[in-house]
Amino acid sequence: MAKLHFRPYIPNQTVLFPQRIDENIAANDPVRIVNAVIDNLNLESFKKLYKETGRCPYHPKMMLKVIIYAYINNIYSCRKIEKHLLRDIHYIWLAGNEHPDFITINRFRNRVKEEINNVFTQLVLVLADKGFISLDVEYIDGTKIESKANKYTFVWRKTVERNRTRLMDKIRILLEQVDEAIAQENSIKDTSLEFTPCRLSDIVDELKEALERQPATKDKEEKKALRKKKKQVMELEGYRDKLIEYDNHLDTLGERNSYSKTDPGATFMRMKEDAMKNGQTKPGYNLQIGTENQFITDFRLFPNPTDTLTLISFFHSFQYRYNRLPNICVADSGYGSEENYRFMQENGIEAFIKYNYFHKEQRPRYTPNPFHAESLHYNAQEDYYVCPMGQHMNRIGTKRDKTASGYIIESARYKAKRCEGCPLRGSCFKARGNRIIEVNHRLNQYKRQARERLLSEEGIKHRGRRCIEPEAVFGQMKYNMAYRRFRHVGEDKVTMDFAFFAIAFNIKKMCAKLIKEGKGLITVAKYMFMGLFITRYNWNIATCCQMHEGKSSIAKRKYSRTVKYKRVCANVLTQT
Repeated sequence: MAKLHFRPYIPNQTVLFPQRIDENIAANDPVRIVNAVIDNLNLESFKKLYKETGRCPYHPKMMLKVIIYAYINNIYSCRKIEKHLLRDIHYIWLAGNEHPDFITINRFRNRVKEEINNVFTQLVLVLADKGFISLDVEYIDGTKIESKANKYTFVWRKTVERNRTRLMDKIRILLEQVDEAIAQENSIKDTSLEFTPCRLSDIVDELKEALERQPATKDKEEKKALRKKKKQVMELEGYRDKLIEYDNHLDTLGERNSYSKTDPGATFMRMKEDAMKNGQTKPGYNLQIGTENQFITDFRLFPNPTDTLTLISFFHSFQYRYNRLPNICVADSGYGSEENYRFMQENGIEAFIKYNYFHKEQRPRYTPNPFHAESLHYNAQEDYYVCPMGQHMNRIGTKRDKTASGYIIESARYKAKRCEGCPLRGSCFKARGNRIIEVNHRLNQYKRQARERLLSEEGIKHRGRRCIEPEAVFGQMKYNMAYRRFRHVGEDKVTMDFAFFAIAFNIKKMCAKLIKEGKGLITVAKYMFMGLFITRYNWNIATCCQMHEGKSSIAKRKYSRTVKYKRVCANVLTQT
């Protein structure tokens, strides 16, 4: 009978020559792409964040690799990252068997909150150089993401202004009750006087000095009056402190209507993901992103809940990041304003942006309202409209409105001569007197141009891709990667956190595209990240942009990204 033998099992065995950890990591594992990408990025700006003296810190490349790989795997907690550095072989290999604790990881993230944005820019330029994106087309959209702040710590502008006005009235009444000789009656008579905390502090000091100079007395009535004056002075001090609080609230609000006390950078907005189904406002940020081939090319956070006022600032961010503007912009009707159309026209950006009622106009059964101002016949030479009854509506003036950004909108006003007794008056309008219409000719011209572009062959292509570009990125971000809520307080830290996420998202997307094509990640990584163009140009981002600008021509833009990608893969195969 054969004897049973087991393989030797010796716990706590010491090995003279330990084996390589990466032998147990697959060759096509995304962790190798992360390692190759970070190794070839410029991190010279990180050195200024450390001191030359003291204990040697962990290498920033190692910390960056670990955090980005954790974000790829939907791990955003520093404590969970610390656990994986002790348990997961992929993290152990990336960290070189180093074990930074969660405090060190969190401190590193907060330390590089400005430099991480440059790392994101470098990665996007690498993707552009290798043919994944072109930076010529921007698909822009926004979403609201809830902040870490408490939902019941809101401060509203209207409430603060109302309470501040009431406080001013209380201050005036209180000062009128104080002794005239002490309270400076001449300054109080002016009811239009605006009291400031500094002025109230001066008045309080004068009142205290005057009360201290008063001689001591044994009369009960005089003692009672003195106690009353001291109580009024204390009450005035409380009003002053309250006024300082209201002024601080207004300074924090700026141009916003609300903010959270626990996260002053967050604004209260209505979220789509409303669990209570009651339309409750929550503190959050308006995240605007630009995508191409489902890669995040740019991002920015805004405090205002609407998208109309974010487009121009977003383009400024894009220009600052890449030293250029995109050639084509695609967005939904939330960005279709006169100010945005004019900005893109002046900067040579071909806008495929819808306007209100565009989809309604494309319905087969759509019939325009014959009484609407846009449906009336307009004589451009003599500048008048013709109503359905054939009456001329002459121009009577121009109305000017200012938007929240300060842009002036001019609308021409036209008035009919005689509407009494008109048989169509009930269907035309219901106001008294003669009908008056307001027409924005400049906006109508922009709408006509937008309609022509959207109905063209190229416009139909971009309209079809818009719903699978930023919308798909938002879906993957919120549901696949569980990034539904920010985990930091403050706009700078929130921006830092999303920069880490955007880097991880782009690397994960690149790995998915390479695996879908059936190419080995290690082979492609060696091709892509050995001798990068950024290294050859001394890590100058502006120079990289200029080099990329010179490469992108009209002929190259006509080729699809798929053809470019297949060409890259074919070159890889020939080299290997």
